[in-house]
Amino acid sequence: MSAPAPLRWDADLPAVVLLDQTRLPADEVELRCPDVPSLVAAIQALAVRGAPLLGITGGYGVALAAARGDDVPAAAHALATARPTAVNLATGVARVLRAWREGRDPLAEAHALSAEEDAASAAMAAYGLALVPAGARILTHCNTGALAVGGTGSAFAVALAAHRAGRLAHLWVGETRPLLQGSRLTAYEAGRNGIPHSVLPDSAAAALMASGRVDLILTGADRVAADGSVANKVGTYSLAVLAAHHGIPFVVVAPRTTVDLGTSDGAGIPVEQRAAHEVTHLAGAPVAPAGTAAFNPAFDVTPPELVTALVTDAGIVRPVNRAGLASVMET
Repeated sequence: MSAPAPLRWDADLPAVVLLDQTRLPADEVELRCPDVPSLVAAIQALAVRGAPLLGITGGYGVALAAARGDDVPAAAHALATARPTAVNLATGVARVLRAWREGRDPLAEAHALSAEEDAASAAMAAYGLALVPAGARILTHCNTGALAVGGTGSAFAVALAAHRAGRLAHLWVGETRPLLQGSRLTAYEAGRNGIPHSVLPDSAAAALMASGRVDLILTGADRVAADGSVANKVGTYSLAVLAAHHGIPFVVVAPRTTVDLGTSDGAGIPVEQRAAHEVTHLAGAPVAPAGTAAFNPAFDVTPPELVTALVTDAGIVRPVNRAGLASVMET
């Protein structure tokens, strides 16, 4: 049983309606955003998240501003800058803004973007399945399912396809500190789809790999630079280093909308720094002394030499380098 839709358009208000991911897995609560400021706040609070889904959300935000008769360029700027690392947010906003400037229907353009991301998810699942061995034990990080991407997801879509094909023995779900998108969201989606899974502390990944119980690591991406560097939820780089040491394939799954050829390398990817309370508090309760400082980057960057393959909606890039990325983007 799949999760409720993470986003829908309510034409009656109008409004963008989100499944509030901050309330999962305990409560499936919809959050109505009747204007762009409320939608920006939802994006920043992670009520909606995941690079491709943020692109879709931004597109609908522009359509919402147009429907309300608001200052559409100003609304687009607020949406595009709500979070800096996920490239899809800015590009999704720009695409629908361009439709509005050209006199085309921005809502139709937002619908088209959503449909294209759904199709990309299906394509990534089909391509990625070829990299999954029989009886695979897959380790994943953060959340890359329908709650983050559209369709059935990116990395999660590959794991789900493997499960449906009888090739997945077990899905290991890293909890993904500090906001637990793995244990809260990926475990939620895995359970609803009947996937056998276990949650593990992020710090247990090394021991799990050393025990020989991981055959493949699948992660998503929030931005892929032109050289193949991958920005993803913090902790991804650690997994890539561990995978290299243990000889485990490390595969990134991301649609072409997440590839940013305008960013030359990983050093050019802006990494969002989030508030200290996300680290010093857990579910609102303090877990560190009052006034404790925190280092809380939302993402880290994995260099391309640690990425075994990049699965896109147009095919697999392997080895991951500038030429391979340029080729798949021309498809």
